[in-house]
Amino acid sequence: MTTKGRAKAKKIKELSYRDLDYRVSYRPPKIKTSDDVPPCCGIIGQTKAIDAIKLGLKVRSAGYNIFVTGLSGTGRSTTIKLLLEQLDQQMPRLNDICYVNNFKNEDRPRVLIFEAGDGSRFKKDMHYLISSIRKVVPKIFLSEDYKDRQSRIIREFEGRQKDLINDFEDKLSEAGFVMVQIQVGMGVRNEIQPLVEGEPSSLEKLERLAREGKFSLSRLDEMRRKWDSLRREFDVVTVESKKLTNKLEDALGKLDLSMLTPLVADKISLLKKRYPDHKIQIYLDEAEEALLGDIDRFREAQPRRGEEEPPPYRKREPFEEFSVNLILDNSETDQVPIIIEKSPSYKNIFGSLERVVDRFGYWRTDFTRIYSGSFLKASGGFFIINATDLLSEPGMWIYLKRALRNREIEITGYDPFYMMAGAGIKPEPIPLDVKVVLIGEPEIYRLLWRLDEDFKKIFKVKAEFDSVMKHNRSNLTQYFEFVRKVVDDENLPTFEVSGMQAICEYGMRLSGRRDRLTTRFTPISDMIKESAFCLQQRKGRRVSRDDVYCAIRNRRSRINLVEEKMQEMFDDKDLLVSTSGTAVGQINGLSVYSLGEYAFGRPTRITVNTALGKEGIINIEREADLSGPIHNKGVLVLTGYLRQMFAQDKPLAVSASISFEQSYVGVDGDSASSTEIYAILSSIAGIPLKQSIAVTGSVNQKGEIQPIGGVNEKIEGFFDVCHSRRLTGSQGVIIPQQNVSDLMLRPDVIDAVKTGKFHIYPVTTIAEGIELLTGMPAGRRRTDGKFPRDTVMGKVDATLHRMAMTLQNYGRVQSNNDKGKGKAK
Repeated sequence: MTTKGRAKAKKIKELSYRDLDYRVSYRPPKIKTSDDVPPCCGIIGQTKAIDAIKLGLKVRSAGYNIFVTGLSGTGRSTTIKLLLEQLDQQMPRLNDICYVNNFKNEDRPRVLIFEAGDGSRFKKDMHYLISSIRKVVPKIFLSEDYKDRQSRIIREFEGRQKDLINDFEDKLSEAGFVMVQIQVGMGVRNEIQPLVEGEPSSLEKLERLAREGKFSLSRLDEMRRKWDSLRREFDVVTVESKKLTNKLEDALGKLDLSMLTPLVADKISLLKKRYPDHKIQIYLDEAEEALLGDIDRFREAQPRRGEEEPPPYRKREPFEEFSVNLILDNSETDQVPIIIEKSPSYKNIFGSLERVVDRFGYWRTDFTRIYSGSFLKASGGFFIINATDLLSEPGMWIYLKRALRNREIEITGYDPFYMMAGAGIKPEPIPLDVKVVLIGEPEIYRLLWRLDEDFKKIFKVKAEFDSVMKHNRSNLTQYFEFVRKVVDDENLPTFEVSGMQAICEYGMRLSGRRDRLTTRFTPISDMIKESAFCLQQRKGRRVSRDDVYCAIRNRRSRINLVEEKMQEMFDDKDLLVSTSGTAVGQINGLSVYSLGEYAFGRPTRITVNTALGKEGIINIEREADLSGPIHNKGVLVLTGYLRQMFAQDKPLAVSASISFEQSYVGVDGDSASSTEIYAILSSIAGIPLKQSIAVTGSVNQKGEIQPIGGVNEKIEGFFDVCHSRRLTGSQGVIIPQQNVSDLMLRPDVIDAVKTGKFHIYPVTTIAEGIELLTGMPAGRRRTDGKFPRDTVMGKVDATLHRMAMTLQNYGRVQSNNDKGKGKAK
């Protein structure tokens, strides 16, 4: 305190409870309950994002896909869905897409594209084509005309073959030989043998008789010569017989072809007229050629007597290669496709190639086992996906990027264990026309923009959702309408006006500023539901402000276990913090502890010790590797402030160590920089600081207090500690003036301010803060560069001057001593 005749500290105006009252008083005319408010049907507070999204949705040029970014809970997915549903645009030309067999290369299935509805009709037409041919062909083969023609051809060739054999047999008879059949293993072979005494004998037998003298050698030689000649002629006859057999088969094949060609050609011709597309024409030509090129398939397709299905040992259904795999059917689609993919695996997005084990135990696949994914189903429309979900799937970003860059989908199958997959196929790529909307966090957008050059080319539109909006009557009305919507959707009790006003206040608190409302409506919706639950607990009729306050308290009590445990440490004096009295070089700073979904504040004792020296400010947290870069910067800034204030006419001959006591984790941020200056000034001047006041606020090198974050949590944290030790009426908090508009304190804190048991002091400079903490005037520099003696700055300046002179004299004495020692030597 100052004495009579000395300068007095300037009175700093503290905030009254009226300054802290942030309750919403707005009440729309003729509105008594939420039943009187229409439910909201649009997007709240996202005008810029909506304009960007509309641009991306309406521009059909390549690369104009949309990346929607913003905090979770701001309605990104809901907005996209509503905008797409409300978008006034013409129905795009939708297509049906089919995969068919490539008769030239079965490993490269063809893709055929039809107008919507024609794909399913083409599939039915091809099925009818094959079915009808399969029914008619057997009747042709069983017809009398076919049998007559077949019989004539067979008789003709059999007659020619018989004449050929008869002529040869006559020659055998004339030469005294005969054709016999000899059993060889399981089969027989024809052999020419001479007739001896009317019986056929082999040459080997005759040779034995000749050696025994029982058969003439000259006759044996003659028989051998005849046998050689007949054998050569027999070989010629055999070749001619086989030629006749081949000619018979060719003739029968031509007969079959002549009977089937008109049937197949007529039916294929009908399909060509119905589907004039060039690729379809090529496919039908190849199908016709394949059908007529393998007529035996019609015979294989006929089940045996008593069988309804082909035997299981057959390779596959004979006409399977003529089937049509319709992978995209838009025949019944009557609106723009909007696909929201919630499980973005490769199979779900791009489709798959199904593999089966064949009868030999090998994995195999074909065009009939190609399946489409959601990406293809969005063709002609919009595809919505969450960026986090997409990037969490291995390789999916690369596949999506490739599809958008090339504007085509290639269904290749995803085979992480490809060594076990066996042979595969490579279907023809499908042209792509789809607008992709990617929803993600701002960090993901920045990461992709910085590291992936293709990202800039394929996502040219950024729609950024704001987390706050202005606090005005229009937006408050929309908040009321949102309450009504949630009440209707969840079948909740009616809200009174006070209850809806309290929900708006909760939205202000989440935004962190009085002049703003949060646009994160997920937590707002949760609070509406929990407020209704509080009403049910007290068995009321309508949700009021008290029910909302109850829900807020209940929510805090569910997630503040860490806060309670820390408060117990303050109560047990394990954490040392003074809330009364004074101390030199000691002050209460304020910190915020963030637990993700919940943040709370608590005081931290900051101490400073000063001594003669040249080290300047020593940041103990930095020396222990517990200080973050922003906190380090704050310490350097306050060093600049001390130089500007006190080192214009002398060097700073001081060493000051700053410590956050009982802090064993990292410290970051500059919100304690003003607090550290107060402690340094107190330690240098030996002036005690009030321990009943905690301080927060950043500072620049000119001594101006700058705003900080978490001001509400910090004030409430110090209030809780003071309240647990008994409020004395002298306790309070010093905050930056700029943070006054951010104050949205709990009702119990406001009540304490109203009764004068707790105080909040906004300041703009270091001078104002030091006067509050010491009760002494800060002191302003006079024209002669000096500070008034009986002020804080005057005492600090005088102490620093003495330190500088002492250090100088000490240095001179040390120098003289060193010289004296040198002469003595």
